[in-house]
Amino acid sequence: MKLVHEEVLLGSSLTGLSKEIADCLDDVRSAIGNVVWPEKSRKFTICPVVDGNGVLPIKVGFMQKLKRLGWKLEDRPVLAKGLGPGKVDALKPLSDGRQFAAEWETGNISSSHRALNKMCMGILEGHLAGGVLILPDRDLYRYLTQRIGNYKELAPYFPVYRQLKAIKGSLAVFAVSYDQTSNKIALIPKGMDGHSFRRRSLTN
Repeated sequence: MKLVHEEVLLGSSLTGLSKEIADCLDDVRSAIGNVVWPEKSRKFTICPVVDGNGVLPIKVGFMQKLKRLGWKLEDRPVLAKGLGPGKVDALKPLSDGRQFAAEWETGNISSSHRALNKMCMGILEGHLAGGVLILPDRDLYRYLTQRIGNYKELAPYFPVYRQLKAIKGSLAVFAVSYDQTSNKIALIPKGMDGHSFRRRSLTN
């Protein structure tokens, strides 16, 4: 899978960061490159059927790579007072006691807003040093489950987050897309088939 765009919401840029934060972002970039379809292939190839592919199995390679790099998967940290311990896809512990979060969107656009808000609260409360949300770009989005959160639909709200100047941390949104399309490739499973595939793959 390829990373097609990096958007900075908090922090002036993704350069000049501390080494730990820069390393976290490099881990995320590397993990995106580890996403393939079909399994055991070398690229992410999608069958170009509108609304034809599921989303849960897509992030399996991403999560597997982060786990190998020392990230904690699907932890439930309390990021702020009054905010329940919702599940975070991946967290990297940092030397100052804080963590860096990575969320791969598999829900609708409301889920994307919640993910960004959750990471903002974690930064504000001092539990997170930063975070990144990974979303499909428009090209990939059209071949996935209808109404999945996507970069184009979230982008108009980015100015809201850029105004949060009191929050000191790094927050970014990464847009990802397929490497190629092929009508000979199987559709990515949807629904419970996707859950089963993902659980099986993450335990391997």
